[in-house]
Amino acid sequence: MAKKSLIEKEKNKKKLVTKYEVLRQSLKRQIKNSLRIQEKLIISERLQSLPRNSAPVRLRNRCSLTGRPRSNYRDFGFSRHVPREMAHTCILPGVLKSSW
Repeated sequence: MAKKSLIEKEKNKKKLVTKYEVLRQSLKRQIKNSLRIQEKLIISERLQSLPRNSAPVRLRNRCSLTGRPRSNYRDFGFSRHVPREMAHTCILPGVLKSSW
């Protein structure tokens, strides 16, 4: 189980990303469409003045049940331990643990 403080930090980062998403996209579009270098520099300074944690690159995929940051399946939102434990407790129908 991950520390609750780290999970809360991730939640706050997600809120910041969604808050500044539209502004960040519009600034990037303006940089792409502007022709003069001076304009691009001014717009990029405005982009850099946004909070660092508002960038989507800073988000970390975590398990939705345990909060584990590594070895996540993106499709399910679980770490690799969770489906294994679910198969052991017979929560997942049709899954058999191989033994040899």
